[in-house]
Amino acid sequence: MDKKSIRDIDVTGKKVLVRVDFNVPMKDGKITNDARILKVIPTIKYLQEQGAKIILMTHLGRPKGKVVPEMSVKPIAERLSNILGQEVIFAGDCGGPESHKVTAEMAKGQVALLENVRFYPEEEENDPTFAKNLAALGEIYVNDAFGTAHRAHASTEGVTHFLPAVSGFLTEREILVLSETLENPSKPFVVILGGAKVSDKIYVIENLMRKADCLLIGGAMANTFLKAQGYNLGNSKVEEDKVEIAAELLSKAQKSGVKVVLPLDLVVAKEYAAEAESKVVAVQDIPEDMMALDIGPATVEEFSKLIAQAGTIVWNGPLGVYEFDRFAVGTNKIVEAVAAAPGKTVIGGGDVVAAVEKTGLTAKIYHISTGGGASLAFLGGKVLPGVAAMLDKDK
Repeated sequence: MDKKSIRDIDVTGKKVLVRVDFNVPMKDGKITNDARILKVIPTIKYLQEQGAKIILMTHLGRPKGKVVPEMSVKPIAERLSNILGQEVIFAGDCGGPESHKVTAEMAKGQVALLENVRFYPEEEENDPTFAKNLAALGEIYVNDAFGTAHRAHASTEGVTHFLPAVSGFLTEREILVLSETLENPSKPFVVILGGAKVSDKIYVIENLMRKADCLLIGGAMANTFLKAQGYNLGNSKVEEDKVEIAAELLSKAQKSGVKVVLPLDLVVAKEYAAEAESKVVAVQDIPEDMMALDIGPATVEEFSKLIAQAGTIVWNGPLGVYEFDRFAVGTNKIVEAVAAAPGKTVIGGGDVVAAVEKTGLTAKIYHISTGGGASLAFLGGKVLPGVAAMLDKDK
């Protein structure tokens, strides 16, 4: 997928409107993790070196089209000022009088940040008038918010109808790595899927089944597949209305020669709680009054063996109730396995990314995607509106 990036367009002295993903965790008005801000710094610095005027826009949280003061992005402008060592001008609206005034007076190399775009209902409605007002602030549009590229919003897709659109460095790498993973993976290609629901990942499983050699399935979604194989899951979370689909997917995989590995054993407890008493049981021995909350040691061993032989690994979704330390063991052990594996590992999805960061093994992972939903959609073969809207490279 060859899309133009900021390298392929002249930005010298131009006003460049950049969509970033500064949806950072906040507590009491303070940013608790600025990783998402740091990832966009190379794009900002490059634009500054070219003498561009940089106008950033982002969302924060889910204000649902209303002004929610605690979701203002003003603290982000302050943190960014510290990182860049220069004042980042904060504009208190999006395409209104204040942002027009601020952007009209900018000097080369200056950076401005607009207020939370999701304070406006028109953002998620992809309203053309709102998109046009945003676009009027710049001369070129840059998408460096891969995490929102699967959404057709005014700031991700709407503005591209009014401005030439290219990618920033972060989005460029995401597209490059994910395309390479899908089109030309080193074999064996092993996919690890976890998380709660089969329904969220049916299309991903179907698409990856055409390319993968092996699917390792854990998390609550594995329960639905185990039920499809006739196991009794006790009190475990099962998507009853998806059992039939899970059975079809297993049958498809068998016909295509794709190996699907489901848990052999599980860590079960009587209640969904951090301190719940737990024990390890084989999948055929789950007590009626207990629920599966993590993969067991035999499963970890089997998964790890296949991971060690893989040429390419793609992982999305935790393999247990990762929020509780007691049930994060399986996920953490698989983080260690992929970090030690010689193959290239691509990880997408907030929970698994958090698990990797917690274990301190980030440097051992080939690529950690900044967009869980976007990377999942990409791997599922879906068209991402924010990516499709960018200019194609001249062939």
